[in-house]
Amino acid sequence: QVQLVESGGGLVQPGGSLRLSCAASGIIFSIYAMGWYRQAPGKQRELVARITSAGNTNYPDSVKGRFTISRDNAKNTVFLQMNSLKPDDTAVYYCYAQNQRNYWGQGTQVTVSS
Repeated sequence: QVQLVESGGGLVQPGGSLRLSCAASGIIFSIYAMGWYRQAPGKQRELVARITSAGNTNYPDSVKGRFTISRDNAKNTVFLQMNSLKPDDTAVYYCYAQNQRNYWGQGTQVTVSS
């Protein structure tokens, strides 16, 4: 069974930091990319970070300079360091892994509030 196990979500104050982790278990061949989407109620799903096995990264302007994605290919693990968090960052964050198909985590809630 293929599973993506996420951790690190929770409640943080505006301006604070949080680090999310996502580890892929089971057999996943030729992972091309891993990353994070987020979705808040009533809003479109948004890609917040992506990293390929070659190390290429992608961020939208909304998080650029605040979020950093990193990886450990040997462990099929991806991390998302989130700094200077804003209330608009509140969402469920979903980890994904991509080869010929996409695998998704269950999501972890990130709430930015005072």
